[in-house]
Amino acid sequence: MSDWNRQVIEEFRANGGRVGGRFEGADLLLLTSTGRKSGAPHTTPLGSMADGDRLLVFASNAGGPHHPAWYHNIRADPRVTVEAGTETFDGVAIPVEGEERDRLYALRSELVPVFAEYQRQTERVIPVVAVHRVGRAVGTQLARIHDDLRARLADLRADVDALSKGTRDVPDLARQLREHCVSVCGVLGEHHDNEEGRAFPRLEAQFPGLAPVIGRLRREHAAVTENRRGLQAMLDDAGSRDPDAVRTELDRMTAELDAHFAYEEEQLGAVLDVVVPLWRKG
Repeated sequence: MSDWNRQVIEEFRANGGRVGGRFEGADLLLLTSTGRKSGAPHTTPLGSMADGDRLLVFASNAGGPHHPAWYHNIRADPRVTVEAGTETFDGVAIPVEGEERDRLYALRSELVPVFAEYQRQTERVIPVVAVHRVGRAVGTQLARIHDDLRARLADLRADVDALSKGTRDVPDLARQLREHCVSVCGVLGEHHDNEEGRAFPRLEAQFPGLAPVIGRLRREHAAVTENRRGLQAMLDDAGSRDPDAVRTELDRMTAELDAHFAYEEEQLGAVLDVVVPLWRKG
């Protein structure tokens, strides 16, 4: 970090988002991205412009010939932290393309004329980046799928409890257990197949910085598949199994799945909330 950036950041944080000098009176924010090479947090002071629920920042680099480091960082991993005034929040930073980019950059240049000069000074098209605030509904569709699977596993657990307590006819309950297991395992398998075949390759291509997260999720998918097969084999003859052993295995699988779901929602939920609608538009 340059000494100048460090001074601006320290002044920003010490004065509730207000700074003097060239940024005096400007809508300034601090954008913390993940270094695409170092993996370390990288904080940059940037002028911003509100656009509905999102904030726009501009990779002008003062009209220099190359994109700034923070822009390369968000292209590798779009997850960012934003400090605006006294507020700090998580965000997802996605470049705006095409006609929308041109319109927004023209508006920025009209409001702050030096940005028109920045574009004249360089042959590159200065990127416009939209920072989307991460709200409480993180990964809405992803969480909904996970919650449905959690509910199905809870139903399966209730059946196993009934088998253990002997409160239901064993042959009938064993058949129901198998049917519930087929339902759970089918939905889980389809969900993971869709991620492996569609979502993960697109995320890796668009955001290579997410590769470690996706690599871990792929390894967990392989473990879940083995668990799923073992559970199905166990429930195929549930009537002759020790109910406590079935319940212990189901509890172990459920705990591992919960941890897997939580990690995926935390790491990718917000990104998917933003990029899936953009993929659909494209």
